[in-house]
Amino acid sequence: MHDPTITPFRIAIPQADLDDLADRLARTRWTDELPEKEVVAGGSGTPAPPGWEYGVPLSYVRDLVERWRTSFDWRAREAELNEYPQYVTEIDGQRIHFVHVRSARPDATPLILTHGWPNSFVEYLGLVGPLTDPDAHGRPGAPAFHVVIPSLPGHTFSGPTREHGWSAWRTAAAWAELMRRLGYERYGAHGNDAGSIVSPLLGELDREHVIGVHVTQIFSFPRGDEGEFDGLTGEEFGALQFGQAFVEHAIHDRSQQAQPQTLAHALADSPAGQVAWSGQLFGTALSPEDILTNVALYWLTNTAASAARFYYENRRAAQTASGEPTTVPIGLAAFAFDFQAVRKFADRDHHNIVSWNTYDRGGHWATHDAPDLLVEDIRQFFAALT
Repeated sequence: MHDPTITPFRIAIPQADLDDLADRLARTRWTDELPEKEVVAGGSGTPAPPGWEYGVPLSYVRDLVERWRTSFDWRAREAELNEYPQYVTEIDGQRIHFVHVRSARPDATPLILTHGWPNSFVEYLGLVGPLTDPDAHGRPGAPAFHVVIPSLPGHTFSGPTREHGWSAWRTAAAWAELMRRLGYERYGAHGNDAGSIVSPLLGELDREHVIGVHVTQIFSFPRGDEGEFDGLTGEEFGALQFGQAFVEHAIHDRSQQAQPQTLAHALADSPAGQVAWSGQLFGTALSPEDILTNVALYWLTNTAASAARFYYENRRAAQTASGEPTTVPIGLAAFAFDFQAVRKFADRDHHNIVSWNTYDRGGHWATHDAPDLLVEDIRQFFAALT
């Protein structure tokens, strides 16, 4: 039997691990790179700045590695992270790490927030204050929440995984058990990226207890059915093209679905490699400090492999899933520079979409570049359900 005990947790990375990291960063061997392209414009050749056509540029990686080596203070960041109450518990044989902050408001709604990759539980720490204590953050009387932020199995302090099968479906079941252990009879769920996959599954799996599910993406795609494009607007066709480009850009998705262990050997040995692999999705959407915090968490816990296996397990679990539409109330907050869902396909996969809002700013990491919009959308969605 697994142990249902919930134990307080503090981050305490051994100094020997930090010394080893410093040595590796100082000895980084850099790759080569093609020179700048000559772009013809108006009949004359003008140099274009180095782009990302071939992948993450050398300049991007060198800058972050130099920051990591010379000015990023892990101990200071560790202390900041430890200001949030953290816990671990064992569920289905796996250690689960989570942040848990209760609101002082008696009418607060329990809310579990699921992060994406290469982000971590850190993705939602900036929302803890506004969600748990809106009065102190300029929104007196706004809905308040008890916040639970777990680390996905295999990711950072919930890793590594030791068994096969830790997919989004198994994770959703673990989240239902986590909320039960915390004593929450009725609760909401929110997710971004991988969390936008886990959260609807949680809602359907535990629909007797889940009030509703709020996400920032609905990953519904054309299936090749006859006539499925009939009636789509030009804007919706544009969204499909944007989504296709988004998926094609996501080399991490295809490689980690296919062979997660292959690349993980390099990531476990090279912190500069971890910077590049994480940087393909972060780009400049996060501050260098936030990027390095996430990169360091995966490096210091050596969970590049187990985090990548999540993609592999999801692909295989999806092949045996029922494919039945979800029925739990769902709300979408779609940000301008992110994957764009088409309502026709979303309604096919989710039969109870009760809120659909689009915004003219923000991207894939809205907690970083549009937190005000995201928090307000979460508040409005759950206020309508409670």
